[in-house]
Amino acid sequence: MGRSYFHLHLVSDSTGETLIAASRAAAAQYQGVASIEHVYPLVRTRAQLERVVAEIDNAPGIVLFTLVDPDLSRRLETACEESGSPCLSVLGPVLTLFQSYLGQSSTPRAGAQHMLNPEYFKRIDALNFTMMCDDGQLTETLESADIVLLGVSRTSKTPTSIYLANRGYRTANIPLVPGVPPPAALDHLRRPLIVGLVASPDRIVQIRQNRLLALQANPETEYVDRIAVAHEVNDSRRMFGERNWPIIDVSRRSIEETAAAILDLYREHKQKFIAHG
Repeated sequence: MGRSYFHLHLVSDSTGETLIAASRAAAAQYQGVASIEHVYPLVRTRAQLERVVAEIDNAPGIVLFTLVDPDLSRRLETACEESGSPCLSVLGPVLTLFQSYLGQSSTPRAGAQHMLNPEYFKRIDALNFTMMCDDGQLTETLESADIVLLGVSRTSKTPTSIYLANRGYRTANIPLVPGVPPPAALDHLRRPLIVGLVASPDRIVQIRQNRLLALQANPETEYVDRIAVAHEVNDSRRMFGERNWPIIDVSRRSIEETAAAILDLYREHKQKFIAHG
């Protein structure tokens, strides 16, 4: 059965990240259907909106929007009705719920979630730290990390670290290389949560083979030998077990799912760390 397509228009007065995340989460529930995304960020004037309306008229489809200006919202809704394009204010139902519970109206501010507040600077600090401590660098700074990830090559350490950093967690990652002992500092860390990442040997071999192919490197190497990789994974599991470090199998997990599991462990670890001083 062939895949069918539909036009999806995402109209935002900010970056559009909220719309993209929400729409992709919804679209993922429908097999055999894919959206053709049209993203319109920073739409804050009537002239900008009219250009968006023209695009929707040319390719009618579902329209999702986050516009805090009521006049722009009404204009978009009218245009969508005229073109036969169903539209929805993604934040509308959420704001209504908040208003009902809090007993007060919201103060419309486009892009308010991207203000330069302490939380924003915390994320930037975390990203800087994570990039400097990527792939085993600056191990002398590990005690100041929130999370330290370990694993053999191709267990998604770096992308998971960056994702966590974007959530505001200072994350270091250390590769486990055959024949090379891990940094001695790991055995003396108290503050950070240390997590071991593993995957099935077959999955790791597949990813490594793709990596070598992209680099046009010699494929005849122990790096992609199934038995050698199995030994690497087993050795890493043994090391994690001996040190009582939690283990997460990333074989069938997305980065987001892995990060969610890590943050669950981190919250528990932080409570214990605070309780014991």
